[in-house]
Amino acid sequence: MGKFQYSRGRRALTATTVVAGAALLSVSTMTATSGASGTTEHLSSGVLLVGTYKGHTGQYSSIQAAVDAAKPGQWILVAPGDYHENDDMVHPPSSATLRHGGFGGVLITTSNVHLRGMNRNTTIVDGTAPNGNGACSTKPQDQRYGPVVNGSAIGQNGIVVYEANGVSVDNLTTCNFLSGSGDSGNGVWWNGGAGTATINLHGYEGSYLSATDTFFNGEQTAGTYGIFSSDAAGPATWTNIYASNQNDSGMYVGACQQLCGITISGAWMENNALGYSGTNSGGAIVIEHSRFDNNEDGLDTNTQINGDPPAPQNGACPKNGISPITHTHSCWVVMDNIFDHNNNINTPRAGSAAAGPTGTGMTISGGTNDTVMNNTFEDNGAWGLLFVPYPDQDSPGSGQTCAGTGGHSFPGLGCVYDAKNDAMINNTFSHNGYFGNPTNSDFGELTLNGDRIANCFKGNTTPDGTFPSNLQATEGTCGVKATGGNALTVALPLYEQALCDTGFGSCPAGSTYPKPTGVVLAPLPTSQLQTMPNPCKGVPANAWCKNGSPI
Repeated sequence: MGKFQYSRGRRALTATTVVAGAALLSVSTMTATSGASGTTEHLSSGVLLVGTYKGHTGQYSSIQAAVDAAKPGQWILVAPGDYHENDDMVHPPSSATLRHGGFGGVLITTSNVHLRGMNRNTTIVDGTAPNGNGACSTKPQDQRYGPVVNGSAIGQNGIVVYEANGVSVDNLTTCNFLSGSGDSGNGVWWNGGAGTATINLHGYEGSYLSATDTFFNGEQTAGTYGIFSSDAAGPATWTNIYASNQNDSGMYVGACQQLCGITISGAWMENNALGYSGTNSGGAIVIEHSRFDNNEDGLDTNTQINGDPPAPQNGACPKNGISPITHTHSCWVVMDNIFDHNNNINTPRAGSAAAGPTGTGMTISGGTNDTVMNNTFEDNGAWGLLFVPYPDQDSPGSGQTCAGTGGHSFPGLGCVYDAKNDAMINNTFSHNGYFGNPTNSDFGELTLNGDRIANCFKGNTTPDGTFPSNLQATEGTCGVKATGGNALTVALPLYEQALCDTGFGSCPAGSTYPKPTGVVLAPLPTSQLQTMPNPCKGVPANAWCKNGSPI
């Protein structure tokens, strides 16, 4: 769920200088010489080497030393190894950068730098102390909680790209970056200035990334986000990414001023409070060919009045455009994914993310103009998919008002945002709703307000039913005006069950949902996480890459 954002600006680079996907930028002809740890290999122009790869030692022993030396357009290749990077410990953040999350074990502030590991599973950026106990140690004495500022440990982030455009990060693993009093606990973070409510980072790319934690000692220090973007806009891609054991979400896209501009493909999110979270994130977002399993709630997008402004979450195409995928004005598209077994109450879970409805494949909570199509939902015990309001009792932030952002005030609930003008088309459901509570089913809809464009449901295969039971018959046409809310009429039981499952309200007699018995962390499934087939692809020739392939 969203973090609070405030305001600062920076001029964007032009489109010709921004990375889109894995596209290469012009390569600097400069050769780095600072930060060397005993050069034994000549560096090619534009490529900085960290560690030792197949007997060939690069110029740098730490990733941060190479990052500090890198010029725009240069590449940094990192050999397999366990890198205990600690730039945030050596250079504690100032009060300004602390407020905006500008600190990490590796801190990148130079635009158009490309950081790439030579092996996803064995190039590890490790948040633990180098005590000889192996990578991603589970031992309490090996954990680091960041520098102490104003009397408290601020936590750590792994790799932070801070207000730098066009930076790519690929083919490596982060682990055990724990949270604290600062904006921390994140694995890989493209951070345009958290809390600024402005876009200070344009263009980014990440692929073959894994983010996890092997240690848990309470939610106050648990990992927060695995793969993370905030106050940043595209063009952007995340491909073949994995995250687990996060107490908010495995991946998060937010604070993008409703112009996110990202395609996420081949993601695998498991054992998180939420597999994906996106507060007020909209515009062109495509999530495809991915899997969300064994989370508390597989995917949750929501509207909030005081988190990652502006509200609402709005998937409408920028400039009133038409999506080439949906052929409508909806550019927020979740398609061709699998949502299965999202029944896990024993993940790390904190804050509003802990209120995700356990046993739900996907939740659109106050979302607008979103499209969900051609997905598979199976073995989710409560609901395969839920369309529900988001009740927000926080005070409006950034000059917003409830009514001005499409919300309605309800006594006891605060500012309520209904899910509206969303389309759910041609999805396949199997074995959902088996917790057996009233309204548990393949999918359900709950609305409070009549002043909205109705959601539409068509072409979905629903062997375990819907709630209300006639949704596809009564709301099968997209783009039509709603006739009213349904929460206090036919959908009152869903209202009660959703409140029960999320913990927002008391449970009706006989209701049964999983209860937590203690946090269980998932091991990193390295045998199932493909490394980049050719980490030298697109990289200028260097001591580790000959004829476009590794030596």
